[in-house]
Amino acid sequence: MAGYPVEGEIIQIHSYKHNGLIHRVWEETMVLKGTPTYIIAANDRTIVTEADGRTWVTREPAICFFHARHWFNIIGMIREDGIYYYCNLSSPFVWDDEALKYIDYDLDVKVFPDMTYVLLDEDEYERHRREMNYPNVIDRILKNNVRKLISWIHERKGPFAPDFIDMWYEKFLSYRK
Repeated sequence: MAGYPVEGEIIQIHSYKHNGLIHRVWEETMVLKGTPTYIIAANDRTIVTEADGRTWVTREPAICFFHARHWFNIIGMIREDGIYYYCNLSSPFVWDDEALKYIDYDLDVKVFPDMTYVLLDEDEYERHRREMNYPNVIDRILKNNVRKLISWIHERKGPFAPDFIDMWYEKFLSYRK
């Protein structure tokens, strides 16, 4: 079993809920950089299958950042009017040769091109925390990681750095030629 997928490889992304049930599957995402610590990948108009079997297709190119130590992942969506980020509070990723996998913990941070942001789905988080009995330690880890993510936004760190998304999108385009 490889520790991580290799550059240029097309992989699936599987998102689960805390109870172990599948939440969402992205059919085709290209790995741009794979290390044991992080994976940077990209997709454009990929099929997404929801837990209930419904499917939809992503609307724009996206650069995806997954980390093995942080409890969030970051999707930079490239739109006409700038880069929008969708950040999922989640378990660190695992790679098992079938797919890149993580547990989605409901809380999301949406970041706008001007770097303003909004925390989403707090009500869904609280409901699932009760229904699925998230341990207190998970609750603390997630709340700490919301703070860490917001500090990354303020500091323009990682995927929020000014050229990060553009640089990786150029690499994605070079593979697609």
